[in-house]
Amino acid sequence: MAPTSRPRALLSVYDKTGIIEFARGLDKLGFELVSTGGTARKLRDAGLEVIGVSDVTGHPEIFDGRVKSLHPAIHGPLLCRLEKEADAEGLKELGYPMIEVVACNLYPFSDAAAAQPPLDDLDLLEMVDIGGPTMVRASAKNHLNVVIACDPSDYSGIIESLESGSLTIEKRRELALKAYEHTAAYDSAISNELAARWVGRPEDSDNTEEQTNRLPATMTAAAHKMQTLRYGENSHQAAALYVDPHATDGETLVTAKVEGGKAMSYNNYSDADATLRLCRSLSTDEWPETPHACVIVKHNNPCGAALGKTQLEAYEAALASDPESAFGSIICVNEPVTMEFAHALAPLFLEVLMAPAYDEGTKEILMAKKNRRILTITSPNNRLAPLPRKTVRKPIEGGWLIQTEEAPVIDWNKAKVVTEKSPTQEQIASMKFAVRVCEQVKSNAIVMVQGLATVGIGPGQTSRVEAVRIAARRAGDRGKGCVLASDAFFPFKDGIEQAAQAGASAIVHPGGSIRDQEVIDEANSRGIAMLFTGHRLFRH
Repeated sequence: MAPTSRPRALLSVYDKTGIIEFARGLDKLGFELVSTGGTARKLRDAGLEVIGVSDVTGHPEIFDGRVKSLHPAIHGPLLCRLEKEADAEGLKELGYPMIEVVACNLYPFSDAAAAQPPLDDLDLLEMVDIGGPTMVRASAKNHLNVVIACDPSDYSGIIESLESGSLTIEKRRELALKAYEHTAAYDSAISNELAARWVGRPEDSDNTEEQTNRLPATMTAAAHKMQTLRYGENSHQAAALYVDPHATDGETLVTAKVEGGKAMSYNNYSDADATLRLCRSLSTDEWPETPHACVIVKHNNPCGAALGKTQLEAYEAALASDPESAFGSIICVNEPVTMEFAHALAPLFLEVLMAPAYDEGTKEILMAKKNRRILTITSPNNRLAPLPRKTVRKPIEGGWLIQTEEAPVIDWNKAKVVTEKSPTQEQIASMKFAVRVCEQVKSNAIVMVQGLATVGIGPGQTSRVEAVRIAARRAGDRGKGCVLASDAFFPFKDGIEQAAQAGASAIVHPGGSIRDQEVIDEANSRGIAMLFTGHRLFRH
């Protein structure tokens, strides 16, 4: 093709939002439009004059369009450093006009990976873009000379800057960085999905050895900033909220509908995650006569949790566990909010309430206090469901730790009664509930329950016996006859002594200490029933 003196723009996008308006703006500015496949057809249908990539390269698209833009006539102009005389002269000798603007975004691999029924591997691999990432990366690398637009929301600003001649180096860098983030997220989505298919997800197995073999050789993540938060844990820290591309709209904490009050803060989201996680774990069919769960969390630790025949019953029992700490807390229930519950909740100062739905008229009552936020966690049948095991990351200096998060793995049929006195069936039911709560309390953790409600929680202590003291102090007289759960074994008998003084009649913990017999003997001497589960439940 004969050289042209007009600047060129290359437009090749999967997401065609705003592309016609962008192309018209470039056309008015004197740009020659070069395009491929469906983008070219859309632009021509809009009445725009477009040069096909094949006309530029002098080579037809091959393999059903699999190869079309990978050619020196495209990538020579994209990578030409005009500030270097040798590059500029070389491009001129080749007769390739410079490409100054590129609009390109990639095939929706994540959408294809989430398709139901799942695509087979070959069909999924067809959604791996080759030419697109190459164009995006080449343009971003040469951002001094090429403007790269991979986000349709940037189109109008680019046109305005080109019209006014004010496209600064800072803006070029901003667009180039966004382009690299676009391709990095894309590559991450591909590697994660293929690892899940070809190696398996660690969280999909209950076998620890198999989970270990499935941990990724390279840790990658692709999440998009959803919003900037007011600040982090404290006002001198910056924070933002990011959304996982696989998060279902409305069904997760990050994607939940937020109503009322000011915007959610970093601490709100952190505490809400702990609240929702525990409420989901209690929302099972294990306790069919008490289907309503209520969880109250403060500073990432439960201060009250209960199951009840009604929502109000569950709330009142959870609140009684620690009414002082419930001030400024976050609450979650697993069933739609009832009018009775809304009225009961009205006087309490709380930051956030979460539920799968709200009965008519309840939102108005709940949001009468101006700073109260309510979140709707959309759920099948309007009931929160337990989440499957997942893989979680924790940053540490110089890297990350990755683990499969604890799921309810205790086989109660294999739990061992180790004392002369056996727990009653009612105590065993309480033990199961207490352990489920204990899973979500920071270590060292002690949980005291009466029936299916907490009466005292001792969270996050460096001494287990001190955690017992705190739980006992919270429980007061309600500790008499309680069931006590510990997230790990008792290393000394002093913990049992404190539990007995608090009134515990039965204790459940993993066992496994070299002093287990000493602990068992102490329980026997005090007439306490004790059960060993064999599963430690640390949460740091």
